[in-house]
Amino acid sequence: MRYTVDKAVFEINPEVKFGILIGSNIKNSETSAEDEKRLREAEENMRKTVKAEELRTLPNVALYREVMTKAGINPNKYLPSVEAMFKRILKGGSLPKINALVDLCNAVSIEKIISLGGHDMADIHEDLEVRFSREGDKFIPFGSDEPEMVEEGELVFTSGNYVQTRKWVWRQSELGKITLDSKDVFFQLVGFGDDSSLVDAMNRIEDLIINRFNGNSKKYLVDINNNHIEF
Repeated sequence: MRYTVDKAVFEINPEVKFGILIGSNIKNSETSAEDEKRLREAEENMRKTVKAEELRTLPNVALYREVMTKAGINPNKYLPSVEAMFKRILKGGSLPKINALVDLCNAVSIEKIISLGGHDMADIHEDLEVRFSREGDKFIPFGSDEPEMVEEGELVFTSGNYVQTRKWVWRQSELGKITLDSKDVFFQLVGFGDDSSLVDAMNRIEDLIINRFNGNSKKYLVDINNNHIEF
């Protein structure tokens, strides 16, 4: 299978980097007490170290918003998913427990302040691409089984004509949702330039795949000099 980032994305920001991990033979489970402890500690540490009024100035968050703006997406109306998650935490809320893999991915996202999405490969049957949407692209909203059409020209992450994530890092599809039955998972992380948060987060996800979920992992980096991979 092929994963490609359209060169037009790098015209918006040549420093954007995509960290990709392929986790195979993962053994997901219900969230353990230890898993939840890591998630709650990540939330509490964020509350201690980040002020709510500083959220949009955090390096990755600010750059996600900048890319969205340049791509014609209003980040105030369509908040980057991590910004919405961090906002909830800084207001004193806690994320709900879903399953071990989702909860620990959320913990890593909070720890490294980075966009991190997981997609069940059982629902992915065509090549993956970060690109601008075109005629015929469709999206199945979370919690639904009915696709909706996507207007042309929106920055999206797709599998063929099925949009996995709308408005770049705003909202994931029902298609590819991580469940207790998920075994093979495509992870996509988004960072910029020489910031170490991307590599650190990738290493943490790899450690989870291997040591918490007894699976196998392969890592890739996609950037302006290498805009596609085969896996």
